[in-house]
Amino acid sequence: MGIFDFLSGEFIDVIHWVEDRRDTMVWRFESEGHAIKYGAKLTVREGQAAVFVHEGQLADVFRPGLYMLETNNMPVLTTLQHWDHGFRSPFLSDVYFVDTTRFTDLKWGTKNPVMLRDPEFGPTRIRAFGSYAIRVTDPARFMVEIVGTDGEFTMDEIGFQIRNIIVQEFSRVIAGSGIPVLDMAANTADLGALIAAEVSKTLDAYGLTMPEFYIENISLPPEVEKALDRRTSMGIAGDLDRYTRYSAAEAMASAATSPAGGGMAAGLGAGLGMAMGSGMAAATGPWGARPEPAAAPVPPPPPPPAEHVWHIAENGQTSGPFSMARLGRMAAEGSFRRDSYVWTQGQDGWKRAEDVIELARLFTVAPPPPPPGV
Repeated sequence: MGIFDFLSGEFIDVIHWVEDRRDTMVWRFESEGHAIKYGAKLTVREGQAAVFVHEGQLADVFRPGLYMLETNNMPVLTTLQHWDHGFRSPFLSDVYFVDTTRFTDLKWGTKNPVMLRDPEFGPTRIRAFGSYAIRVTDPARFMVEIVGTDGEFTMDEIGFQIRNIIVQEFSRVIAGSGIPVLDMAANTADLGALIAAEVSKTLDAYGLTMPEFYIENISLPPEVEKALDRRTSMGIAGDLDRYTRYSAAEAMASAATSPAGGGMAAGLGAGLGMAMGSGMAAATGPWGARPEPAAAPVPPPPPPPAEHVWHIAENGQTSGPFSMARLGRMAAEGSFRRDSYVWTQGQDGWKRAEDVIELARLFTVAPPPPPPGV
């Protein structure tokens, strides 16, 4: 092998990448220490970007296209190498290919329930899960902030961090939305767009964006879901009688599929059937006619009102309590007058007897004398 053949083998003149794994986000071109030939051909396909790193510094970023690596299309690398015009020596740089297509069907979910205050149920816990898509929009920033010197960076290496960001923003948006839990299913599209926008604000610092975000399911705790199922069942049943029949039918169906076998199912079915039959017979009467409803029991009369008793104040002294009958006798005797001050429980301070409606009736005007001759 001649010296020129050896030297030509030491220089790289074609640089390209064909993805072999769908989850690879960044792949470093295998140069194996070989220098890149000046004027080498660089092929960047659609959905890719090529990032040159020279001596630990990020140099040039190439978008899709075919390039001849010369000083006129590598301005940053030319400056780093201090190349003069016309100097055409090989150079040693690391070339990273970045996949800029969408990484789709990525899964997310709430590891722990999210607490929120529902306008109908009050404090409630919910869980949710769904899928999302990620795309690299700034290859240079993504290399500096996330990848570093990793020769083959996959989606799994950043997926955990992205899921944490999603759950954080999901919890914040859902808790502050004020949308009732029962109405969230009708608003998943709007909620998804809002959450994706909030997550993208954080991902922008990594050179990433989230073009798609989907909420596939929002669920309540099992005990709450059971209560909702019972409420729905009662709504379908309509009234207590129908709900009883519905429950009996459900129990019969459950017993028929239980491991105990057909014997238990038959016995339970017969017992429930008899109970339902007797209930229907009681409801319809012996000849199939519905009996007249029984008269409602007459409620007992309310207790008699408590009689007021009164206290009398006279010459700085109080006396009593006196009943209304006693005050009537005292008024007839003259010991209880119109200007006597009285008080009873619930009254606002002492009042003159003639100013109290109940007592004013005691001071009636004496009747006129009888007509002559009678």
